[in-house]
Amino acid sequence: MIPILGSDPESPFPSTRMAMEQPQGLLAIGGDLSPARLINAYRQGIFPWYSDDQPILWWSPVPRCVILPDAVHVSRRLRRRYNQGPFSITADRAFNEVIEACAEPRPDQEGTWITEEMKAAYVRLFEMGVAHSVEVHMDDQLAGGIYGLALGRMFFGESMFSKRGDASKIALVALCRQLHQWGFTLLDCQVANPHLMRMGAQEISRVEFERYLATASDPGHWQPDFSAVKRL
Repeated sequence: MIPILGSDPESPFPSTRMAMEQPQGLLAIGGDLSPARLINAYRQGIFPWYSDDQPILWWSPVPRCVILPDAVHVSRRLRRRYNQGPFSITADRAFNEVIEACAEPRPDQEGTWITEEMKAAYVRLFEMGVAHSVEVHMDDQLAGGIYGLALGRMFFGESMFSKRGDASKIALVALCRQLHQWGFTLLDCQVANPHLMRMGAQEISRVEFERYLATASDPGHWQPDFSAVKRL
C-alpha cells in the first residue's frame, strides 16, 4: 500500500527508504503541487512524475543519476561545435518558453509528463526565484535549454530539449560549468539514460545521495548571469 499524502504541505513524506521497496522508486500518491510541498519534496530527493490520466505520483529512485559539475564530459566535437558556432547562452530569460518546449512530445512518445498543472507549478517556482532555466540561442532563435530547481548548493534538473543539433548538450555543459564556478555540489538528473551517461553522469547510492542532499539547505549562489561561459 503506497501512502497517500495529506493536505498539509509541510507534513513529512514517508521515509525515503521506501523508495528501495517500491517499483522504480515510487514513494507516494496524491497531495498537490503547491510551492511549499514541492520545495519540501526536492530537499528530500523526491519529485513528481505522472501523466494527465494519473494522480500525482512522487518518486525517489535508487540508485540516483547525478553529474558532478566539474566532471561533465565535453567531447572534442561538442567543444569545437560550440566554440566555432553562433551559439549564445542566457539564464532565466525564457523560462516559460523552455518549459513549453520541454513539454512537447518527443518523436518516440505519444504524450508528455509535463502536464499543464506541472507547468503552472514550476512557473510559480520560477517567479519565486527557486526554479531556473538555461537557454541556448542560435540565429536569434531558442535552439535548446534546460530547467530545474536550485536549492542551496544543489541543482535539481527536470528536463531539457533541443531544436538544433547539440543545443541541449551545450545547455547542460554550460549549466555544469557555472554550477562548479558558484560552488554547487551536484546536478541531480534523477534517472539514468544513455545520453546522460555519455555526458559524464553516474549512478550513486541513496546513502551517498543523502550526503549531497544536506547541501540543499545551504545558502545558494544562483545568479542569472551566464556571461562567464564564453568557451567550452
